[in-house]
Amino acid sequence: MTLQQLKYVLAIAETGSMNKAAEQLYVSQPSLTASVQELEKETEIKIFNRTGRGVTLTNDGAEFLLYARQVVGQFDILSEKYTGKGKIKKKFGVSTQHYSFAVKAFVEMVKKFDTAKYEFAVRETKTAEIISDVATLRSEIGIIYLNDFNRKSLTKLLKSNGLEFHALTKCSPYVYLWKGHPLANQDKISFEQLADYPCLSFEQGDNSTFYLAEEILSTNDYQRTIKANDRATMLNLMIGLNGYTLCSGIICEELNGSDYIAVPFETENDELMEIGYITLKNVILSKMAEIYISELKEYLGI
Repeated sequence: MTLQQLKYVLAIAETGSMNKAAEQLYVSQPSLTASVQELEKETEIKIFNRTGRGVTLTNDGAEFLLYARQVVGQFDILSEKYTGKGKIKKKFGVSTQHYSFAVKAFVEMVKKFDTAKYEFAVRETKTAEIISDVATLRSEIGIIYLNDFNRKSLTKLLKSNGLEFHALTKCSPYVYLWKGHPLANQDKISFEQLADYPCLSFEQGDNSTFYLAEEILSTNDYQRTIKANDRATMLNLMIGLNGYTLCSGIICEELNGSDYIAVPFETENDELMEIGYITLKNVILSKMAEIYISELKEYLGI
């Protein structure tokens, strides 16, 4: 098994075609096919199903791809760190829950590089997808939060995916709403005061559990709920329907605008959100990842 063979597999899976992958890799299609067949023989698994419409991953192939992506990704980072001779565009991705400060740190990191030489990606997405993205090195860094309710389940999920959590900051919950909301001038807002207004939350998928929710106190019995899947829609619903969401209180006005405020949420218990980033265990971080983490810490005042 060689690194070149792993790169071949990744290219074929990405393009869904032996011919397209061969063109992308500047090798002949027969050579590419022969190399993959040798790899399948060595590993004793069938990686691809071949049809007249192209190729698709088998179940064994999908699992193999997870490990192949990690190996190739780490090799690229190692090569960049110690040789700096890579001719292809270096890639860096972040997957995050819907935190404006995470996007702000990403913006500041990207400003330090020539975007013509790098391929950057930031993905505000579901919690389960964040974990999957980092586990497969689709993204190098993931941003999530833990609390007393979800810590045991998420820690177990992270461990089973070979990931580790690095704490950044702890914060109490806030109610996030627009400045024209009837409760906007309150010093604190209680759960009872919110009964007449829709609670907004980010959709996590049909098979998700409360443990994957982005919002703290997700098991509370909210009388009115609306789900959204992006931050812009969430902000529009706050204005149009006097909706609210529960958040960390760490808000970036530069990205979200100045029409919204965070008011402390009054709780019986001292609820805390511990926000942090996840990475693969024992991973060598790229220069982009190191700078991104530094920007996160600077924004959070750590």
